[in-house]
This record gives sequence, C-alpha cells and structure tokens, in this order.
Amino acid sequence: CSSDLIAISSYHRGLELKKDLVTFLPQKKQPVKDFGPLTEESGDYPEYAFKVADAVAGGKAERGIVICYSGIGVSVSANKVKGIRAALCQTVEQAELSRKHTNANILALPAGFLTTETAKQIVEKWLVTSFEGGRHEERINKIKSIEDRQK
Repeated sequence: CSSDLIAISSYHRGLELKKDLVTFLPQKKQPVKDFGPLTEESGDYPEYAFKVADAVAGGKAERGIVICYSGIGVSVSANKVKGIRAALCQTVEQAELSRKHTNANILALPAGFLTTETAKQIVEKWLVTSFEGGRHEERINKIKSIEDRQK
C-alpha cells in the first residue's frame, strides 16, 4: 500500500472537522489524501465512506478516516467493504482499543459529538497505537472467515 497514507472523507455535516484534520495530519508528518467532499453541498455518506474503504481495501492507503454527524452511517457503510474494520470512536481510549484489539483500519468519527481538539487527540492515539495480535488475531481471523462466506 502507499506507505503510511491516510485516506479521509466526510459527509457534508462532517466537512469542517475533516478540513481541520486534513490540516492537522501533515503537522504530525502523516500524509493524507482527501476523498471529498470539498463543499457543504449535501451528498450521500455511503459514497464518501466507500471511497475511503476502497482505497484502504485496495492497498492505496494504509488506513482511513471517515466522518459524518453521528459517525454511524459512515462506519456501517465502510464495514460493508471486505477487509475493512471501521471503528466508531468518541474517546481516546476507544481509539486505542480499536487498534490494539481489532486492528481497525478505518476510524469513524462523529463530528456532531466531538470538539475538534478531542477529535485530534483521538486521531493521534489511533495513529500511534499498534495491534497486539495474540488472541485478538484469532478473533480477527474469525471475522475474516465470515467475510469469506459472503458472496
């Protein structure tokens, strides 16, 4: 995949937070690719979530961040793509556990429920936390086997 590239997108109700993170990530020496939207024109959140999920699943990005007002729609949408483990996180601890225990490759953020500062703390923890493996690897393999049964 493209080194450590982070793919990012949002629903229009997460646009301001996305813009803040697109500025924040390079300050942390983190390359980022913005998959839109660029305006507050209403769109469909699955479309933006799928762009990021496809980039991650296809190896064009190491991980992704998807944002909408609640974080629910984009996390559900991203998780429909094979190989994606999108985690909706509202706390730094959830972000840490999403990486340690499920090796989450997409972070879903609820713009309507986070301050920009908290979102940055969540992203920062998510970026630096590694997967623990072990018993967690066995659980992820069970998830993969369920994915493999889908047509």
